[in-house]
Amino acid sequence: MAADRIYLDHAATTPLRPEVLDAMLPYLTEHHGNPSSLHAAGRRARRGIDEAREAVAAMIGAQPREIVFTAGGTEADNLAIKGFAWAASANGRHIVTSAVEHKAVLNACAVMERSGFAVTYVGVDRYGRVDPADIAAAMGEHTTLVSVMAANNEVGTLQPVAEIGRICRERRVAFHTDAIQAAGQLPLDVDALSATLLSLSAHKLNGPKGVGALFVRRGTALLPQLQGGSQERQRRAGTEDVAGIAGFGRAASLVDLDEVPQLIELRDRLIDALTGLPGVELTGHPTERLPNSASFVIEGIEGGDLVAALDLEGIEASTGSACTSGSTEPSHVLLAMGIDPLLAHGSLRMTLGRDTTPEQIDRTITVTRDVIGRLRSAMAPRPVAASA
Repeated sequence: MAADRIYLDHAATTPLRPEVLDAMLPYLTEHHGNPSSLHAAGRRARRGIDEAREAVAAMIGAQPREIVFTAGGTEADNLAIKGFAWAASANGRHIVTSAVEHKAVLNACAVMERSGFAVTYVGVDRYGRVDPADIAAAMGEHTTLVSVMAANNEVGTLQPVAEIGRICRERRVAFHTDAIQAAGQLPLDVDALSATLLSLSAHKLNGPKGVGALFVRRGTALLPQLQGGSQERQRRAGTEDVAGIAGFGRAASLVDLDEVPQLIELRDRLIDALTGLPGVELTGHPTERLPNSASFVIEGIEGGDLVAALDLEGIEASTGSACTSGSTEPSHVLLAMGIDPLLAHGSLRMTLGRDTTPEQIDRTITVTRDVIGRLRSAMAPRPVAASA
């Protein structure tokens, strides 16, 4: 990336740290063995996976044997929803989730509905936050799984997952949380969250794309969604991406929550400046939000036009989730929060990273203010010339 460009789309993906690349390279060159092989090359590859499993488990307070490596966060969510629901189907076929989950969860739930399961989608308040009491009220005797994300990927709102997990534990219902956006920014402990299943993705915490993980609490039955070999303790078939997994482990070991206060300070500077402009409104919870996340709706502007104009000025942001950026429909998250569909088209998400500087935020504020004014001027009705 050019030195003069400002990258503010870390919720979509984060830059690979040099230390992570260094950890991956040996498994792309000399340590090329298949980790299922018994010879020395295979054992060396297996050791790399084992070391990464320990690092990822340590990041969330789990045991290494409870970590299942996947090909990304989407697969981790699908394995959690489908794998657990099918394994527990003899006990009930009811799933409870929220209306603002990532599409990986919502679409997996939709598949389960087509397979004869019932799914309850619990609504949220105007900040995108679910009420634990609503989750409890939605649960019944046939409920086997509750899935609520730790932090929203579009508006940054933190969900009360510890309280939801406690309710699930008391009712002996499995609890899955998609912690993909929260990992690396918030302390995560599977016991404190009462999590049965928890999803992670490496590329959200300065690791490589295409590798994720699912925490599966010891003793939890899970029906594999890929049929093949016996990798990952027979929970996820397929030869492991050793280099990607090694990178994930290194990224997990480098997580430093001491960097969070600086992120919050810069995030708040950005939020305060942009919400001071006419017609700019913060989306998501004002305080219970990810340390790096600033999201807005802007009256009278199309979010896509704004993002394109910012890109021409060297600022890289987004309108919302990168996984749905090709859609012309308003964000399902914003609509669930009660935001007018017309206003929801003017969404802007700016997400900071560990390398974001105060100078970059100051330039972003200046440029965004100018671009909004320019776009509004271009869209203003022109006076009609008087007829002769």
